[in-house]
Amino acid sequence: MVPYSVSSAAQQGSGASIVECLFYRLALLRSLKSVFAAALLATLAGAGYVAWYVSSPVTVAALPAEFEIAAGSRFRVAAQAIENAGIAVGAWRFELLARALERAGDIKAGSYELTAAPTPLELLDKLTRGDVTQAELKVIEGWTFRQMRAALDAHPAVRHDSLGLPAEALLQRLGAAETHPEGVFFPDTYLFSKGASDLRILRRAHAAMRRHLEAEWQQRSANLPYRTPYEALVMASIVEKETGRATERERIGGVLVNRLRRGMLLQVDPSVIYGLGEAFDGNLKKAHLLADGPYNTYTRAGLPPTPIALPGLAALRAALHPAASDALYYVARGDGTSEFSRTLEEHNRAVRKYQLNGAR
Repeated sequence: MVPYSVSSAAQQGSGASIVECLFYRLALLRSLKSVFAAALLATLAGAGYVAWYVSSPVTVAALPAEFEIAAGSRFRVAAQAIENAGIAVGAWRFELLARALERAGDIKAGSYELTAAPTPLELLDKLTRGDVTQAELKVIEGWTFRQMRAALDAHPAVRHDSLGLPAEALLQRLGAAETHPEGVFFPDTYLFSKGASDLRILRRAHAAMRRHLEAEWQQRSANLPYRTPYEALVMASIVEKETGRATERERIGGVLVNRLRRGMLLQVDPSVIYGLGEAFDGNLKKAHLLADGPYNTYTRAGLPPTPIALPGLAALRAALHPAASDALYYVARGDGTSEFSRTLEEHNRAVRKYQLNGAR
């Protein structure tokens, strides 16, 4: 069958047929233009909707709004979590946007907070940047582990996975080689997303202490009286508690190292106080100094069995890079500084001058 065309009509020699053919062709062209125009309008309308969607702030039920993206979440699950938090992002449209931009696999887990209504594109940027809500825990130099754990247990943004765990079991959960928790966590300010596990924070603090201790141990001064890095950590904790002014840490470390080298008793009050534990009422008595115990450095030579606090980096350096001197004694002057002496006679004069009972 031959299609109806101008050429076939011409071949038939019919003028009327040619005119009919031309009118048919014109109608067909008009029809095609209408279809194209409709498609173009639909495309433009769709593009306009997309432009409106990505650039219009979403409706938020209440500000600030918080939501959590769990680790390993698929984008669809994350989008639904956002919707469930009262953020009307349009979960399926939001997912289409992320997939169109090839960013659906780039979102970061964590806790998020919105203080203003974002556009979907701004929200997607926030998720892919990992702009999570940051909480912080400040661990102070010189704290005991008991104080650090109390701060963790009381922190409202922490997930308390270690609550009630004995210290030894806790260290096992962390994969730590130590059997005593004192001194093995680095004091610092730790930032974390809301809902982070306390075990994760402790693991970071433990790794930080190992890293700093190892670095200082590798660069330590020669001929120090420590057999292991752990012994240096014990000394650093004593330096931390004994130092009244930061500029004197190395000198305090030098005195304690000199005494340890000579086999002299360290005679440091903070170690005795640590050994007393919760029984200490803030008043150190002579009876406490005479009562023998593993942490009594007035009755036992050498270092105590464990650190007595969480030493900071400066204390680690002071223990491993002590000031070179021949001083064997120091006494607090009462203004945060210390008077250093080479002999017991000099020291006794300094004690009388500053009238501090039991000073060294």
